[in-house]
Amino acid sequence: MTGAHTDAHAHTVEEKLLEEALFEVKRVIVGQDRMVERMFTAVLARGHCLLQGVPGVAKTLAAKTLARVVGGEFTRLQFTPDLVPSDITGTRIYRQSTETFTVEPGPVVANFVLADEINRAPAKVQSALLEVMAEHQVSIGGTTIEVPRPFLVLATQNPIESEGVYQLPEAQRDRFLLKVDIATPSESEELAILYRMSVDPPKPRPVLTPDLVIGLQRAADNVFVHHAVAEYAVRLVCATRERAHADGRLAHGAGPRATLGLVAAARATALLRGRRYVLPQDVRDLAHEVLAHRLVLSFDALADGVTAAEIVDEVLSAVDQPRITPRQDPVAGETPVDAPAGDSWTEHREDAA
Repeated sequence: MTGAHTDAHAHTVEEKLLEEALFEVKRVIVGQDRMVERMFTAVLARGHCLLQGVPGVAKTLAAKTLARVVGGEFTRLQFTPDLVPSDITGTRIYRQSTETFTVEPGPVVANFVLADEINRAPAKVQSALLEVMAEHQVSIGGTTIEVPRPFLVLATQNPIESEGVYQLPEAQRDRFLLKVDIATPSESEELAILYRMSVDPPKPRPVLTPDLVIGLQRAADNVFVHHAVAEYAVRLVCATRERAHADGRLAHGAGPRATLGLVAAARATALLRGRRYVLPQDVRDLAHEVLAHRLVLSFDALADGVTAAEIVDEVLSAVDQPRITPRQDPVAGETPVDAPAGDSWTEHREDAA
């Protein structure tokens, strides 16, 4: 009884922390609930997040607000075509007094890195950023520096400009756990923005710390994933590869990293929604953000105006959701009727091995 009471208390504390952090971000950001939830999902799932939208939809403000609320060291990189890799990773500086070189880390060595207008940087800078995104380290003149934990790259890009921009390579897009397309606000939301931001806009306050974030990430790791839900995620990803072979609109489908990301993001989303288990709907809700940017459209598809989102819609329609509970509505506090005790996700992994 004591152990169960302790676990329940820990769950309550974690849920309260996440609820308070979400509230603090939404106190600054009007609307955009989906974007805010996806950013927190990326934090809990240890993944990077790419925000895409037209100018003025609060991409940069949302990233800065999240970093302020979550805590830790925050840096902002304004990407431009004249950047060189050392501008972000750091460089070696010669000290005449000691006749030696010292390593000066760049702004990318931080907990939260805002890469503003990431598609404006040339290929060399993208390669330097890819190393730190993938390996969580930077290399400067033979010296390797690890970035602090937690580490998250929040990148933004503007989809309507074509001058002075460089399309992100497929390898780098694959390193982003989520790509979130941000819509323009509705009329009522824009009126709320006017009242909230025109005079004395609200300032976010820190709610979490890096240590608390690491603890919440571990809590997300322990969210229960039913074997049928794991199979559903695999079938969705494999369906994109099957279409790449059978459908002339896709040159390449999503790779195995998409499967891992889909399950990790679903776990984080379930925790944000107040549950300790993943529903198939969680996986479905995240499919566009996890899969669409990993699909490589063929030249014919681009010429016909086909989008990756349309392909994901077709995949979601073709792959049926499993039934794991009599009621699969994502209601906070609901317990799955057939969820066994213990970590059955580990058991399934061992069975598969």
